[in-house]
Amino acid sequence: MEIKRGQVVRSLAGHDKGDFQTVLQVLSPYAFVCDGKRRRLERPKRKKLKHLAPAAAVLSEESLKTNRQIRRALASFGDGAKR
Repeated sequence: MEIKRGQVVRSLAGHDKGDFQTVLQVLSPYAFVCDGKRRRLERPKRKKLKHLAPAAAVLSEESLKTNRQIRRALASFGDGAKR
């Protein structure tokens, strides 16, 4: 599955392992991800694509505008966004 902007992904490696995040930008072989809490829109995390597992969900552009909207959208995926 190709990873694109707005895609919900689960981290497979690193200190955020198991957390759900959303993709802001893809520049192969990296993706810039944020969760709205620990990693905010202002400072997204750069992760290698091989360390991300894509979920079937894709967030709308409207829900990517603020950290609060991202947190709310990711809350249904698990505890990763609730820290």
